[in-house]
Amino acid sequence: MEELIETIVKALVDHPEDVRIEEVETSSTVTYQLSVHSEDMGKVIGKQGRIAKAIRTVINAAGTNERKKINLEIV
Repeated sequence: MEELIETIVKALVDHPEDVRIEEVETSSTVTYQLSVHSEDMGKVIGKQGRIAKAIRTVINAAGTNERKKINLEIV
């Protein structure tokens, strides 16, 4: 899942070397904390959060077989 997020986000940003993903797992959820260069934050979030919502939709679709709720936090 981290590779999927990384592939999507690196295509969007100007500083792909600064993309960092951290996985935090609990018994019922998996949270991916995404951090990017400060100049790229707007590109990842998009107008009115549309790009962030699209990324979350793809992640949830890809992770339906994990039986856990998947969250993406952009920090």
